[in-house]
This record gives sequence, structure tokens and C-alpha cells, in this order.
Amino acid sequence: MCVACTHTIHRARHHFGWNRDFEPALVAKAGETIHFECLDSSGGQLGKGATLETLSNLDFGKINPVTGPVYVEGAKPGDALKVTLRRFVPSGVGWTANIPGFGLLADQFAEPALHMWTYDPVAMTPSLYGPGGRVPLKPFAGTIGVAPAEPGLHSVVPPRQVGGNMDIRDLTAGVTLYLPVEVEGALFSIGDTHAAQGDGEVCGTAIESQMEVEATIELVKDARLKSPRFTTTQPVTRHLDGAGYEVTTGVGPDLMTGARESLMRMIDLLGVEHGMSPIDAYLLCSVCGDLRISEIVDAPNWVVSFYFPRIVFA
Repeated sequence: MCVACTHTIHRARHHFGWNRDFEPALVAKAGETIHFECLDSSGGQLGKGATLETLSNLDFGKINPVTGPVYVEGAKPGDALKVTLRRFVPSGVGWTANIPGFGLLADQFAEPALHMWTYDPVAMTPSLYGPGGRVPLKPFAGTIGVAPAEPGLHSVVPPRQVGGNMDIRDLTAGVTLYLPVEVEGALFSIGDTHAAQGDGEVCGTAIESQMEVEATIELVKDARLKSPRFTTTQPVTRHLDGAGYEVTTGVGPDLMTGARESLMRMIDLLGVEHGMSPIDAYLLCSVCGDLRISEIVDAPNWVVSFYFPRIVFA
């Protein structure tokens, strides 16, 4: 229970997509701390005991619900919301899936796959991955944002200049996020919580996990932000760095091709060194491996690297 929270928004108060005309779930004053109960990205459809059949019957109309929205008194277009993420309360259950047609290598992985996770929600020790290894955990919110100025309903899937489904692994406890305000009251919402993810979320899902989140929402007048920015107060990969990394690369004139090639080569490497099937390696890369642009100035070729943390198999 959050003793410092002014309000609680229960997970039943959620919505799908973004719309400047959504009715607020809460009207809050700037500076208040709010306890958000968030659903996982399946909207509770892939809970404990879910199977491939459950995945095959997924209702995509219920994907990526976000809790809210919060109308912040005094927020006007041109301002910014300053959102400090105070605490995550994990559930201890999660899932990672390959959903046909989705993901960086969707053309190579056409069949559905599902891995269910359990983890200690208090100790947050690395979680066992059935095919091999243990994945360090770092809870965060994948979808966090405010309503866009353009009227109508907008899909929750793509990220936007006002935030949304950014899937930034480092938006975790202690981080302060700044979001551009485009409509009166801002209409802030949050959801799509994860227990762990690699930078890139390459298969399209991470360790998707229902959680509760505590956040303080403040107002920065006339900030004139063009897109979200955030501040961290500590190193962001400490949970992964302990044993170093295996790194593969993709080199060429197209960054997307380079990203795909670096990932494919890591999947091959995990197969050779750890006996993993391609699909098992693909899912594992999504929850803990990081895509990085290593070089983008030496024309005509750029370098994309895929970093896989050795601590997973230590």
C-alpha cells in the first residue's frame, strides 16, 4: 500500500488507444502522487497457466490497455508533465510470445510461441528461462504518455511525440520523465508493464507482467518540449554488466538491415554455444539483449551491434 499516494486508480479504469475526448478517470492537482493498478499488455488474457491455444485465441482489441487518464489541473498545451516513477509492485507472473506478423524477424518466425515466467516479486532475483539461463529483472512501464492534440481515436501501438508505447527499458523506479502536453489537462495514462526487456524488444514482446506503479505528476509551465525526455539517477545496465557481453554486428548502408543481421547472428551464436533452438534464442534476445548503433558517420556503411549479457548463463 502506498502511504504517500493521494489517489489510487484501479485497473478496471483503463482504456485502449489515445483520445483527447476520453473521460478522465481522475482529476489531480500537480504534485500529487498516484497509485496506478496496471494490466499486462494482453489485458489479462495471458495469465498464469496460459498456453499456445490461449495465445492463438488472443483478442487483439484488448491489447495494451493503459490505466487512466488523469486530468492534471492547470496543464495547458506547451507545458510539460514531469512524471517521477516512484515504485513498481510486480505480480510475479509474466509471459513472452512470438506473435506471427510481429517482431524484427517476423518473416523468419511465422509460428506462434509462448514462454510463461514466474519470478519472486519481492526479491526480484533473476528468473529462470526454461530452455536455459536466468534473466536479470528490471521492472518498467512500456506505455506511458498523454493525449495527442489531433482529434479522434489513435492506436496505442506506435509511440508518439507525446509518449505512448515507447518501450524504453530505462523508464524504471527513480527515473523522471518529461512529456509534452498538447491538450488541456494532459490526460496522462500508464500501462504495459514489464519485468525485463532488452533494448529493441526484438521479438515484439518482453517479460510482459501485470504490476502496480506509483508516480508523482508535476507540471512544468511553457516547457515547449518537442518529444519526451527523461533523467536517470544511476547506471542503467548494472543488472546486466557483471559478466560482460557477447556481441554480434550487422554492417551496411541500412540501419534496419544491420539490426536484423546483428540479431540473426546472435541467434546463431546462442544455438552453437548453448544448444538453443532459433525460436528460444529469439525470445531470450528480446527480454535481455540490446541493439546499439555503434557507428553512423563512416559512410556508406553503418554498424549495428547486438549485445547479449553473459551473466544470463553465468
